[in-house]
Amino acid sequence: MTSKVDTVGAFCEHATNLNIAGKAGGPLAGLTFAVKDLIDVKGVVTGGGNPDWLRDHEPAKQHAWAVARLIESGATLTGKTITDELAFSLLGRNVHYGTPLNPVSPDRFPGGSSSGSVSAVTAAMTDFALGTDTGGSVRVPASYCGIYGMRPTHDRIPLDGVIDFAPSFDTVGWFARESQMLQRIGLVLFAAKEQPFQLKRVVRAEDAFERADTATAAVCDEILQRVAAIAGDMQSVRVCPESLDDWRQIFRVLRSVEAWRNKGPWIERTHPRFGGEIERNFAAAARTTQAEAEAMHPARKAVEARIEFLLGGDGMLALPTTPGPAPLLSASDSQLDSVRDDTQALTCIAGICGLPQISIPAGLVEGSPVGLSLIASRGKDEQLLALAVRLHASR
Repeated sequence: MTSKVDTVGAFCEHATNLNIAGKAGGPLAGLTFAVKDLIDVKGVVTGGGNPDWLRDHEPAKQHAWAVARLIESGATLTGKTITDELAFSLLGRNVHYGTPLNPVSPDRFPGGSSSGSVSAVTAAMTDFALGTDTGGSVRVPASYCGIYGMRPTHDRIPLDGVIDFAPSFDTVGWFARESQMLQRIGLVLFAAKEQPFQLKRVVRAEDAFERADTATAAVCDEILQRVAAIAGDMQSVRVCPESLDDWRQIFRVLRSVEAWRNKGPWIERTHPRFGGEIERNFAAAARTTQAEAEAMHPARKAVEARIEFLLGGDGMLALPTTPGPAPLLSASDSQLDSVRDDTQALTCIAGICGLPQISIPAGLVEGSPVGLSLIASRGKDEQLLALAVRLHASR
């Protein structure tokens, strides 16, 4: 059980007595963390945000790799956190268990699908938390709640013990309120040493900034100037030769086919009760064909080549994490659909290419948080973490 009363609705009721002490003397000794309910904890059913999934599965026989690594490093696990059903949303809404609170903007969504994790960290109920990120499920909540979020290079952190969704996009990510904490967790998960920041160029993604509202673009540009001062050089480029919507479509088709391949058999066997948005998303995934996915593979390769060309070995791609602050809880379905499409046009870049991306708190728009994101080449995760620490120190 967590050491504090859950005032933000972040934690799963089926794991309320969870408290697994970290190894004494480890590098994370004294810290607490929580994990999204897509990630295995020994002896606890991984519920996936859906009561039918929870009932249909047995308790995990061992910890997920990332959980075991953190406990072995001294961190104490204090809870499992609510997720959107089977990770198929970016809002953070769960019709079965409730929507975790956005502690900074209570009238807005917290962001999903790692909603409980971001809410728990933002409310200081835990020092850090694990989430998963396929299409933005760490980056988007971090932006909406004004904290740090890290999506690592694809396959950099083993996915053993994590419910798969779309395996060629799935990653384990994490949240923290401070840049140094974000880096500290990353170095443990990567079994790496702290590195000096060595990237030399920032590429401002013009077309990504154009997808953001004017105020969000301005706030992100302010912090981007500080990033450029650290890196030493900045250029502005249209990242996508056509439209970012074309790249979003590549992501949508490939993710849908993978998601249905993984979850379709269970859905057809059990006929689970889903919330309206999740049901629509899986229905759309079921209609997406393997032939459509095959047609997208060359396009995915072209996106990877384009981003690799822009980044080289020493560059970072800068863009708003989200087009604006979190949508209001009262927003209509059509408004939410528009937000989702614009958001995925931004988040799909790192997903398609399997690249590391960090979301850094940039400021407030309409009194609510927005984030600036930086994407680096494969394996440059430690460089992004080092930049976040230097950026904080330069304030």
